[in-house]
Amino acid sequence: MIRLSGVILALIVLAACQRAPRLMPTPALFATGEHSPFAFNPHLETTNRVQVFYATNRSPLGPRDARVYTILPSQTLYLGAAVVRIGPREKTWESLYALSTTSSTASRPELKLDSLDELAAIRSGEEADLASPEARRFFDALNAALARSLNKDLTIYVHGSNSNVNLAAAQAAQYRHFTGRKSVVLVFAWPSAGSGLRYFTDVQNARLSVPVFTRLIELLARHTAAEHINVLAYSAGAQIVSPGLASLRKQGQGGTDKSLRLGEVYLAAPDIAFRTFVVQLPLYIDLTRRITVSVNLNDAALGLSKLVHGVSRLGRPDPSELSEQDSRWLIDAAARLNFDVISVKPDVIPGLGSGSHSFWYNHAWVSSDVLIKLLYHIPPAARGLNRHWTEQRFPYWTFPSDYDRRVVEVMRQRHSARFGSAPGAAGGGRSLPRN
Repeated sequence: MIRLSGVILALIVLAACQRAPRLMPTPALFATGEHSPFAFNPHLETTNRVQVFYATNRSPLGPRDARVYTILPSQTLYLGAAVVRIGPREKTWESLYALSTTSSTASRPELKLDSLDELAAIRSGEEADLASPEARRFFDALNAALARSLNKDLTIYVHGSNSNVNLAAAQAAQYRHFTGRKSVVLVFAWPSAGSGLRYFTDVQNARLSVPVFTRLIELLARHTAAEHINVLAYSAGAQIVSPGLASLRKQGQGGTDKSLRLGEVYLAAPDIAFRTFVVQLPLYIDLTRRITVSVNLNDAALGLSKLVHGVSRLGRPDPSELSEQDSRWLIDAAARLNFDVISVKPDVIPGLGSGSHSFWYNHAWVSSDVLIKLLYHIPPAARGLNRHWTEQRFPYWTFPSDYDRRVVEVMRQRHSARFGSAPGAAGGGRSLPRN
């Protein structure tokens, strides 16, 4: 009875009203104005509209030019392009630029889905048949975007639970915006029910979405020119990404085969069973360039998730759940392999709520680290983080108290190495607004 009451309470809390998404705080990397995310982008779109690509296994209703994607899962991949608007239609580029390059405390504008343009539908078993004009149209559009982009990686964003298409696209679009619109981003909009009261529906739909996500990775690796395919998964998105990547090895992919070109995999506040992840990780760790997990040991949402599931979550792990053998393997992976754990500590990071779950985009320090990792593929020490060890000699990384200064210096050094001049010198790093 006590356990059941706790689960009901957790679901009620998780069912809090979903607010309209707003532009995230300017990452600390850009907040001083010394560095502009939009510098050196010859194809900069000076508009408050941001395009991202999308893939979804939500069953659609209505004609293709007026799609409504439902919460019913499908094994068909629907592929297209979405446009997200930052603020009202009349919002100027100059005002958006100012918000995006300073630590302005002005109210952040709402993000709204302007349009969805479905370009293709690929059913299960049809992935090899890309001779159809619609399938080719999607991959041609994605490759054209990669050709124009300064960054040649493709980043897939996999949202969490209690989400909808608008929120998923908005989170992907704001990430792309703060790359200086230099990256190509695709959101995998799996069929979350968009309500905390339907969390168990989300868990079930996430499980049904795993093979579709796996097929998406294979299609993108086969039919795009991306140098790397990065994956940024938030919260329950890890319930799709981790088993999806593990299934690639089970299907015979992997070993020395790098044709998948998997780059950085970042699991932010992951809502997946800790023990499940530890079992799956060995299957795909060598398929990727590097895997990063960010945790908050006080994460309120994952505390509730543990209450619901009865086991700890990766984003708020309980090491006592692991066997001695699994513990030794995980310590070894963090010490010697391409696996990093970042402890997001509210007592060190100013302004971070103690129970924060959305820190990857809602806090300027963490979002800066996510951007640098995915854009430049550099390890934690080079990104300005500090290394520590637990009593069991498990290595992990934290944000230092002067991180806001360190991250600016990290970019200053990268700029100097690339261009041979400090920001502000001739040809330097600041990009002025353009009409």
